Amino acid sequence: MSTDILLLSIARALVEVAGLLLLGQGVLWLFGPKARDGNFIYDLFKLGTRPIVKATRAIAPRFIHDAHIGLLAFFILVWLWLGLAFAKRYLCISQGLDCPA
Repeated sequence: MSTDILLLSIARALVEVAGLLLLGQGVLWLFGPKARDGNFIYDLFKLGTRPIVKATRAIAPRFIHDAHIGLLAFFILVWLWLGLAFAKRYLCISQGLDCPA
């Protein structure tokens, strides 16, 4: 496997982890404030997603409310994940390799 395909696979895996952290945080958010306050797992998810949420807040327009930044970050990660999948597939086809999904 070439280096560029390996780097795309690593980037895609990191995006997957970040997306799953946001998804887990969102599921725990649905249980309400009593389930979130002082919950170790929720705090761990929050710590893991803090860089993504801050980066999303930095690029998002100011009229988007802070309560919606997590959802926007999740959708950005989904589109990034799909883009990396298409890029990896393109590199595999252009180099004549049979890459796994």
